[in-house]
Amino acid sequence: MSTMDGKGEDEVGGTDHAPEEYHDAEDGNCINGNGKYEFQENENDDEGDALGRPGGRPGEVYAPMPVPKYATHYKMNHPKRGLALIFNHEVFECGGLKSRSGTNEDCNNLKLCLSSLGFEVMVFKDLIYTDLESQVRAVSKMDHTNHDCVMFAILSHGEMNIVYAKDTPYKPESLWSLFTADKCPSLAGKPKMFFLQACQGDKLDGGVHLHTTETDGDMHNTYKIPVQADFLIVYSTVKGSWFVQALCEELRQRAHELDLMTILTFVSQRVAMDFESNVPDSITMHRQKQIPCVMSMLTRLIQFNVPGSNLDSSVAIKAKKPRKRFSGIFKT
Repeated sequence: MSTMDGKGEDEVGGTDHAPEEYHDAEDGNCINGNGKYEFQENENDDEGDALGRPGGRPGEVYAPMPVPKYATHYKMNHPKRGLALIFNHEVFECGGLKSRSGTNEDCNNLKLCLSSLGFEVMVFKDLIYTDLESQVRAVSKMDHTNHDCVMFAILSHGEMNIVYAKDTPYKPESLWSLFTADKCPSLAGKPKMFFLQACQGDKLDGGVHLHTTETDGDMHNTYKIPVQADFLIVYSTVKGSWFVQALCEELRQRAHELDLMTILTFVSQRVAMDFESNVPDSITMHRQKQIPCVMSMLTRLIQFNVPGSNLDSSVAIKAKKPRKRFSGIFKT
């Protein structure tokens, strides 16, 4: 997909994709307005995606129930996989930042990889922050009822807790905060994934040399989730494109065999074992290591089925455990 003037070929419009209103339905899934989403299961306790029933306390909102309460996997056989937005930053107009050579190759590889998984991929090149934020906000206002998930990838420079757009630094949480379940109900209970190829500090890891050793071989009709559940945030810790390279390679090899968190473990393994910096002119920077950082708020496993297979991995139901009450403030 080619991009020109910072616009993706399949650019998301702000008004053409307005979210649909939710209407009454026989079997509802209530979203509690007090910071938790309440899903109401149907009688069969299996199929989800019923719309919520208005009513109850003021301030409550409603969202689909993608899977039963104890499903081990997210439902990944909706009509569409979902959107994947790649923000590729090569040149900058702030802070004297250098151009990021090689980022276009990473971007193209990532686009091909995500397309093969069934994502509708949109690429945006060198956006200023207001345009970047506008694109992300437009996606948050869309109706994702028929989508499995949503994914964002940001390829840029960064520092601790900030990422750079073309013109200014910003805090990446300003993007994923738009997708909490209260703000984007049609993605409630679905994976929201953010991958950041952006340095999050200025320290490399010298590593440690290892040598081989021998080794020894009572249920309710509703359930609630926190509004910030079902997020996955992964970022590289130092400069370089090792992370994107490893991610694409592992997804190509294992996407239909293993769940995503397991795949990310192998991404970390590949980065840690196979890559090191090559800066012979700098003693402190030469032959250094890195490890990606994975921050998961997922509540189930993500398994990418083969596009078009209609295989539903969410049918595997975890054993239902009896509820226990504790004397403290937390109850399960």
